[in-house]
Amino acid sequence: IFVFVCTDERIGEALIKEVIEEELREMPSEDVPPLTPLTNQVQSAQEQKVVLELAKMIRIIGENLKDHKPLRDAIDGIQRAPGSNWALYIQVANKVFEQGITWERIALLFYVAGQLAVKLVEARLPQSVREVMQWTVDFFRNNLLGWIRDSYSNWGMTTLVGFLGYGLGFLVSLYG
Repeated sequence: IFVFVCTDERIGEALIKEVIEEELREMPSEDVPPLTPLTNQVQSAQEQKVVLELAKMIRIIGENLKDHKPLRDAIDGIQRAPGSNWALYIQVANKVFEQGITWERIALLFYVAGQLAVKLVEARLPQSVREVMQWTVDFFRNNLLGWIRDSYSNWGMTTLVGFLGYGLGFLVSLYG
């Protein structure tokens, strides 16, 4: 199980980085901070394939949620707050998971991190992007990885690929 948990941790962290980088691809490159060495890197072609497939599904989720006002307001609230936004980020993360952990909610959190990264770059706060990525990685490690291990010890993060392929519209109801 230890080897598999490490794989789930690598995939989850690489996915967070991939989602944030994907959201930032349309931003001017000089405004985007480097995000590497903050997370574990995938160690095989299979892990990379899982990360890219999951990132693609999260982009689809994002397209379905881009006009969802309560979610947009929550992201804007974190970005506009003075000082450290850790407390506000945790409030949003806890709101996402207040009814329990599901694969859809994990994907939603990763999407929120990507959207928040864009808002921070637009606000000329690129150094904060690294903070958001670290907060998301920490939240994943501390609050979600155990659930993945306990619930899906035989399949882990790879289960998310098949699961998110069904019912992406369900996510719209999660935050409203």
